[in-house]
Amino acid sequence: MLPLLAAAFGTTAGGASSVLTSFAIAYGGLQLVNGPLGDRIGKYRMVFWVTAISAAGSLACALAPTLPLLVAARFASGATIGAIVPLAIAWIGDAVPYERRQPVLARFLIGTMLGGALATTLSGFLGEHFGWQAIFYVLAGLYVVVAILLHLELRSNPATQSRPGAREPMTRAFARMLGLTRDPWVRVVLATVFLEGALSYGGLAFAAYHAHYALGLSVAASGVLVAAAALGGLLYAVVAGRLVPRLGERGLVIGGGLLLCFGLPGLAVAPSASWAVPCLLAQGMGLYMMHNTLQLHATQMAPDSRGAALALFAFSLFTGQSAGVWATSLLVDARGTVPVFFAAGAGLVALAYAFQRRLAGRRR
Repeated sequence: MLPLLAAAFGTTAGGASSVLTSFAIAYGGLQLVNGPLGDRIGKYRMVFWVTAISAAGSLACALAPTLPLLVAARFASGATIGAIVPLAIAWIGDAVPYERRQPVLARFLIGTMLGGALATTLSGFLGEHFGWQAIFYVLAGLYVVVAILLHLELRSNPATQSRPGAREPMTRAFARMLGLTRDPWVRVVLATVFLEGALSYGGLAFAAYHAHYALGLSVAASGVLVAAAALGGLLYAVVAGRLVPRLGERGLVIGGGLLLCFGLPGLAVAPSASWAVPCLLAQGMGLYMMHNTLQLHATQMAPDSRGAALALFAFSLFTGQSAGVWATSLLVDARGTVPVFFAAGAGLVALAYAFQRRLAGRRR
């Protein structure tokens, strides 16, 4: 929705991207609170509460009359929405044995990828035909529905009734979370996911903007086009059950790096939408081949405090995303999208190569 927001509030694409940056900062920063709270009151129960609260945050976004107020509302929304996926992954880590966890995480990705594809498609369509506020009204309604479904599961499904953790002071929980970073492998995982977030999200945040202005697509059509990246991730999730045992962790990262060679750089030089679609598919599939492996290792960083460990992982990912969008917004306003896409693509390929070498060293 960057073109719509830029036009509605009389600013540049970089200026409108402050809506993304504020959301990502809160999404990442509040992980340091959400993770320990999830360990303390129960991960599934925490997901229910933040989902319910997120409905109010999305409604506030729809009602924001100015860009600064929209930025503030998105910051508040990110604080609660940010807890949902990491705590859900942490709950899977508690409930599913390690040897069966990666295919389960891949199936979990089907939901997030369908959500991403639906969001980019609907936001463009609704924004073009009903105004930028429409998507936030839809989100508010969806959060209400999902909160009701989560509440029903809490009442009827014993698997959701995880026993609350020890009620230790939050300062001690923060200290324990910080102590995880003394492990060299934890630092590798956190640094890798930070750079992955910065490079991938920084580039993809402007993909629809590029499709609108460089390829001449309407706002709605550019949203549909960028959904191809989410569909690439969905394609990986569907075939992960066969790919994981054949390729192994290192093979997944190497294969993901090869696909990323054709992702954002291919979009930068694509002469039409028909050429851009396979590039975005490759971007989505390659990215999630690497990210799913990172997620798997994140679930094992601290099995006794998995909520806090996944919160630290998500903090690194989403602070990387916010930094990437901020840096990219400056470059896009100064140089355009093409050099940004090439730089992000080259960085992701180099990151995949470096991470697979670290995996090989850890295996040895």
